[in-house]
Amino acid sequence: IVTATNTFVTGPIARELGIPHLIGTVPAVNLKNGAFSGGPRGTPAFRDGKIERVEAWLESLGLWWGSFEESFFYSDSHNDLPLMGKVTTPIAVDPDDTLRRHCGEAGWPVISLR
Repeated sequence: IVTATNTFVTGPIARELGIPHLIGTVPAVNLKNGAFSGGPRGTPAFRDGKIERVEAWLESLGLWWGSFEESFFYSDSHNDLPLMGKVTTPIAVDPDDTLRRHCGEAGWPVISLR
């Protein structure tokens, strides 16, 4: 899972689904009182940050984009266009209007789960 949503929200979901790898935005914690500071720790998994975080994860496994014949990414948001442009098979799921328009121009598939 690659998501801009904070890991304290998405971690339990990934575990419940049996998904071992999660790249999410990690909230920064105030060292004085242990409370969330309101900002991210490191690079947020948002827009181009998703690419940076995925590439770092791949590198930690000794891999890179070219290690795979195929790669898939599903999204509903135009904010994910940078990462969708990196994979071999981008798929929009109930996309926002901007992503739907881009998919039409790029010939990317659009599906609905509604």
